[in-house]
Amino acid sequence: MADITRPCLYFEKPGKQNTDKVVEVVMGRLTEGDIKTIVVASTTGYTALKFSEALQERNGITLISVAETPLIREWGAEYPCLQPETKQELERRGVIVADKIPYLLHSSVLDYSQWKAPSAEEILRETLYAFGQGLKVAVEVVLIAVASGFLEPFQDVIAVGGTSRGADTAIVVRATYPNHVFSQNQTKRLKIHEVLCKPL
Repeated sequence: MADITRPCLYFEKPGKQNTDKVVEVVMGRLTEGDIKTIVVASTTGYTALKFSEALQERNGITLISVAETPLIREWGAEYPCLQPETKQELERRGVIVADKIPYLLHSSVLDYSQWKAPSAEEILRETLYAFGQGLKVAVEVVLIAVASGFLEPFQDVIAVGGTSRGADTAIVVRATYPNHVFSQNQTKRLKIHEVLCKPL
């Protein structure tokens, strides 16, 4: 197989202001024809709506939107973040909406425990944070989508995450179950193939 050259776009700063450019980058990657599913983190539905608009002229692409979970209240946010009318509009557009599902990388019983032993989830989470919050979120929403039955495992998908609101990161990743992230079976474990865009 020949070497492949693909660009990675780096944003000067993380945040919602990068959303439109992330959509553009992902649409460009879809032209390769090998990816059929996009999984996006979308707290209020804003990012999912942006992607659904961009996908109107593209057939055969599945869009899965993963919303926030009740735990977000622990960080001072109101819940639910995704209003019923926005969810209905997304579903009307054919978007698969996964909401009210627990975070996977913030769900260890040790996260808020009086004991300070690190959990596997915390180690994975903090490792992914080293690449930026958006990359951690992109990986997590894929794991959530597989674990909750919205996404078939062991296929390559584009995953989109962000920092607080909107999107600033997109990757091509092999989807898998959470308990296969470090699997001894190399065909089932988590694998990040490409970083399409992320903040510096």
